[in-house]
Amino acid sequence: MALPTLHASPPEPTAAPQPPGWPLLRLGFRPFYLGAAVFALLAIPLWVALFLGQWNLTMVLPPLLWHAHEMLFGFAIAVILGFLLTAVKAWTGLVTPRGAFLGALALLWLAARVAAVTGPYAVYAVLDLALLPLVAAVLTHVLLRARNRRNLPLAGMLMLLALANGFFHLGVIGAIEISPLTPLYAALALIVMIECVIAGRVIPAFTMSATPGLKLQVRAPVDRAALALTALALLLWVLAPASAGWNMVGGLAFSLAALAQVGRLLQWRPALTRHRPILWILHASYAWIPFGLALLAAARFGWVGVSAGVHALAIGATAGLIIGMMTRTARGHTGRALQVSRPEITAYVLVMLAAAVRVLLPLAVPQWLPLALVVAAAAWSVAFAIYLFIYTPWLLQTRFDGKDG
Repeated sequence: MALPTLHASPPEPTAAPQPPGWPLLRLGFRPFYLGAAVFALLAIPLWVALFLGQWNLTMVLPPLLWHAHEMLFGFAIAVILGFLLTAVKAWTGLVTPRGAFLGALALLWLAARVAAVTGPYAVYAVLDLALLPLVAAVLTHVLLRARNRRNLPLAGMLMLLALANGFFHLGVIGAIEISPLTPLYAALALIVMIECVIAGRVIPAFTMSATPGLKLQVRAPVDRAALALTALALLLWVLAPASAGWNMVGGLAFSLAALAQVGRLLQWRPALTRHRPILWILHASYAWIPFGLALLAAARFGWVGVSAGVHALAIGATAGLIIGMMTRTARGHTGRALQVSRPEITAYVLVMLAAAVRVLLPLAVPQWLPLALVVAAAAWSVAFAIYLFIYTPWLLQTRFDGKDG
């Protein structure tokens, strides 16, 4: 007589293991995006209050230098580092700083921002100078391990930014005879070049992935010409001596670079993105690069002040690309859909409005500069307040899909 067959009970389903560590410190974008947004929200109203004489605050730097330096090496660099620490992991499949190491990097960034308003200057300078070489070394190590030499120039740009920062601090203390504004212009130039490189990779790819059947015809000679002319014009801006002859050469270089950048942008078919806010913000922000280059050309010819071109690149291009990438990458890396809500679209519009008001209103009516500052600062601050309201919980929590990252 056959024995009855015994069937084992099916195993109980087990929950997926939770990723280790505090969510905020699992991937570079989390602490650096959060810190950058908080800093953006606070720093611009403080600067406008200082500029208009509504607040007296003793800092280790003159207010103008503090504003220019901290928006580059405080705000923009935080986002660049958060993006690269995240992207290099995706590009190589290797681990980038997380946990205590990532927390230490974020605290180093924060300590420098606090020291800028509390001092002493030596402490501020040491803290401020330490971060970029450290992250550049870490990223270089990861890229070399993965034999990913294509992205090594980005780590090299971080080292050039660190060098510009060093010249800034040496200029401030009088150790070398250089205007502190010169290395700040160099830093802005390097950041614009980073934006040109990254945008050339992601904007066409994002546009094609969101538009079924679209195959963009991106011509390599146009891309190379735009990058080369932009690099040349910015290099002349930073290094060429002030003279009528060099100003003419620089103006022509900026003019050619602006035209080449328009040609590059048109290859990406920006009009196709008008119904996709998460895409049009990137195209609209990139359009500020040729506009800013054209304004710098006008400045070299003596037609406008240099501030217009600087703020077109710093607010329109840099902050616009930042708010666009901070939303897109944070959504993607927290496991959420790449579809933004109305409040996020409002934040996009407000950053573009801040750029337009800050750049165009003083050009049209110079005596309205104080009004332009107040309106632009208000639009800017509300934009980053919206970002913080939506994204802070996401940055502090485990991915929506439960995965690590």
